[in-house]
Amino acid sequence: MAEGVIVARTDSLGAGLTKQIAVTHTPGDLGDQYNSFLDMEELDIADMNHGDVIIKYHDQLMRPRRLPSNLYQFRKGTGEDRCVLDSITSLQHGADLLWIETEKPHIGQIAGMVNRIREVIPNAKLVYNNSPSFNWTLNFRQQIFDAWSAAGKDVSAYKRDALMSVDYDETELAAEADEKIRTFQSDSAREAGIFHHLITLPTYHTAALSTDNLAKEYFGEQGMLGYVKGVQRKEIRQGIACVKRRTWPAPAWVMT
Repeated sequence: MAEGVIVARTDSLGAGLTKQIAVTHTPGDLGDQYNSFLDMEELDIADMNHGDVIIKYHDQLMRPRRLPSNLYQFRKGTGEDRCVLDSITSLQHGADLLWIETEKPHIGQIAGMVNRIREVIPNAKLVYNNSPSFNWTLNFRQQIFDAWSAAGKDVSAYKRDALMSVDYDETELAAEADEKIRTFQSDSAREAGIFHHLITLPTYHTAALSTDNLAKEYFGEQGMLGYVKGVQRKEIRQGIACVKRRTWPAPAWVMT
């Protein structure tokens, strides 16, 4: 018998739109709970427009807000409730692990959702994407800034919206933020129930960065030395196997 692990990728915390209205048969069923998150307005049948989509919701005629793209809009502030409902439902119907996408890497936010899920599913476990789409530097510097402000610490030397600037790289705030990034995996496992960490597309980003840096060196004053110092010498000294190119498939491109 084949064995495997089912990971349920739930709705994203930051998602604000949906393609469809859920099917519901009785008040309070799963479809009805999902539709309760829609941004709707009560409507008299005389005020209907041509092409309107209307649903009967708890003995009222309601018109979900529909965009020109034909997508329906959720009410603001319902993201966590939707993710929690989605997660609990997934675990109750065969999922082993959850994958919730958040809009920022914030342990308190993640823990808030996981704790609510565990009120219903005590052994719920989360897979978390340490996404390169997050601006980790800015996010964690702002978290430290906010924590310092809340604690009454003087933050007058910092501009919250400009904390990504290299001007702050050697500051105490930046050092504390970097330490929080370094311990994010262990801290979130302990405090937010994250069972497995992953990072999507890291090779895409490392390849893009290294290729950009190499091109600037190779086509600049360094010429071939840019490649030798920046790539080959490091490969040899770190014992990277692909330095012996003929033992690996050659790429189908060259830099000229």
